[in-house]
Amino acid sequence: MATHRVVSHRASEQFYEFEETRQLVVLVNDASELIRRKGEAAFHDFRVAGSRWRQGETYIFVLDPKGNMLVHPDPEMEGRNELDLKDIHGKPIVRGLIGAATTFSDKPEGWYHYEWPVPGEILPRWKSTYVRFARTQAGNGYIVGAGMYNDRMERAFVVDMVTNAVEQAEKSGRDAFRLFHDPTGPYLAKDAYIFAIDSKGVEVVNPAFPNLEGRNNLELRDTQGKLLTREILQVTQTKGTGWVDYMWPKPGDNVSTLKSAYVAKANVGGEWMAIGCGVYLADAPKAARVAKQLSAAELMKLVREGAAELEAKSERAYPEFRRKGSKWFGDDTYLFVWKMNGTVVFHAAEPAREGGNDGDLKDVLGRPFGKMVLDAANSPSGEGWVHYMWPEPGDIFPTWKSTFVKRAKLPSGEQHLAGCGIYNMKMDKAFVEDVVDRAAALVAERGRAAFPLLRDRQGPFVFMDTYVFVQTPEGKELVNPAQPSLEGRNLLDLKDLRGKPVVREEIDAAMQKGSAWLELYWYRPGDNQPARKLTYVRKVQAGNETFIVGSGIYTEL
Repeated sequence: MATHRVVSHRASEQFYEFEETRQLVVLVNDASELIRRKGEAAFHDFRVAGSRWRQGETYIFVLDPKGNMLVHPDPEMEGRNELDLKDIHGKPIVRGLIGAATTFSDKPEGWYHYEWPVPGEILPRWKSTYVRFARTQAGNGYIVGAGMYNDRMERAFVVDMVTNAVEQAEKSGRDAFRLFHDPTGPYLAKDAYIFAIDSKGVEVVNPAFPNLEGRNNLELRDTQGKLLTREILQVTQTKGTGWVDYMWPKPGDNVSTLKSAYVAKANVGGEWMAIGCGVYLADAPKAARVAKQLSAAELMKLVREGAAELEAKSERAYPEFRRKGSKWFGDDTYLFVWKMNGTVVFHAAEPAREGGNDGDLKDVLGRPFGKMVLDAANSPSGEGWVHYMWPEPGDIFPTWKSTFVKRAKLPSGEQHLAGCGIYNMKMDKAFVEDVVDRAAALVAERGRAAFPLLRDRQGPFVFMDTYVFVQTPEGKELVNPAQPSLEGRNLLDLKDLRGKPVVREEIDAAMQKGSAWLELYWYRPGDNQPARKLTYVRKVQAGNETFIVGSGIYTEL
C-alpha cells in the first residue's frame, strides 16, 4: 500500500514557493475544471490567443491518453500523434507527461521536467510542466497541462518525484530501481535524482554515484560533520517523511552549499527503506571560507617547481617532498611522482601506494583519469590539468578533484611526472585555456576525426560544467557535448540575454586574433538567474579546414 496521501489540488497550491509556479498550477487546475464542466467545448476557449489560457510562453495544451495533441498553439503539432516526441537527450516528452497524470490512480496530477527551446529560440532550457488528468461528464479522459521555462527546483517538485518513486517501489519492488537509474525516465531531472537506503544504512540506489551502491554509509558525514545517513534513517523511521539539510560543495565550487533532501519511508518487497531526492534550492546559503586554498596558478607553480627539483635531484628530493608542513606538503596539498607507465614511485600522503601502478585507475564516473594523467604528461607541452571525481582522504563520497601534472627528465635521463591536486577547486581561466589548447592541438592533428573524443563525456574534455565546442567560421556548430541537438545548426545569429551576437563575436575574435576571451550572459545550468560567462576561443587549422574551438566558465556577476 502506498504511503503518500492525496492532497486536493486547491490545497496543494499553498505548498509552492514561487508565485509563478502557483499561477501555473491554478491555470491548469482551472482548465481541468472547465473540461469537466464543458467537455470538448472547452478546447475552443483554450485556443483563443490573448486569453488567460494562451499568454506568450505560457499556454494550455491538451492530449488524449494515446498521445494525440488535441490543443496546442503550434499548428504543426496540433492534430498529430506526438507520443514519440523526445527532448535533446532522448527523454520522451509526451509519454512522460501522460505518465505524470495517469501512472498512479490516486494521484491524477504531477510534474515532468525536460529540456526544450523557448519558442522562437534554438538553445534548449529546462522546462517544468504541470499536468492533470481531466474527465468530462461524458466520461472522456484527457491530459491537460502547461509549462514554464524556469530552471530552479521547487521543494514541491522534489516531493512529487519522491512520492512517485515510493509508489513505484512499493508497487514494483526492486524492479523499480532500474527505472530510478534510467536517464530518460521521470526520476532524473536537472541535477536531482532518486536515491534509496535500506534500514541498515546500505545505499541501494544512487544513479549519480553508482560506486556508493552496496556500501554501508552509516558513518557518512557532510562537510560540517553531520552524520547524514543516520539522520535520513531517523527521519523516515520516526516521521515517515521529512526534509534533511546538509552541506556539500556544488560541482566546480570550493565551499559547501546547503543542500536539502526530501526523504520518505517505503515498503519495498517487505523491507522498509528510505527513498529520497536532494537538491540545491534557490538562494541556498554557502559556508564561510575557512582557509585559503591554492589557486590554479599557485598549484601550477608548485608542480613546476617540484618537477624542477626532480630534474635536479631525482629521488634526493623525496625527503623534503614528504616533510609535513613544508611548501610541498600542506593540509590538503601533496606531491606524487609516477613513472611514465603509471608506476607510483612517490606519494607523500599515501606511501603505501608506492610501487603500485595507477595508470589504469578510473574515477566513480568511469573516467580513466590514470590514462588522462599520462596523456597530459606525454603531450607536446609535457603538462596539463586532469579533472575527476574522487573521495577525499577518509571519506567515501566522491567530489571533483583538479590535478596538475608536469613531465620531468631526471639526471639519469629517465622520464617521470610530478603532480598535485586539490578537491573542489574554484573554476579558473587556467582550466579553460588548458582544455581548449589540448582540444585545439588534437583537432589540428586529427581534424574531424578528433570530434568523437571531444564529445566523450567520460573523456578529458568534459568535466564539472565545462565542455569543449567546435564551430566553423561560418557559424555552424560541429561539436557540443552539452547540447548535441545544436550540432549541424548555424548559430551565427544567436544572441545572449543582453542581445549580444555572441557566436559572431567569438568567431570574429578567433579569426582576427588567433585566440581571445569574451564575455556573455546566459543561464547557469540549474539556475534561472542570468549569469556572466567567460568564453575562450581559438582558431585551429586542420589541413584545408579552419575551425573555432572554445570553452567557457560561469563567474559571479
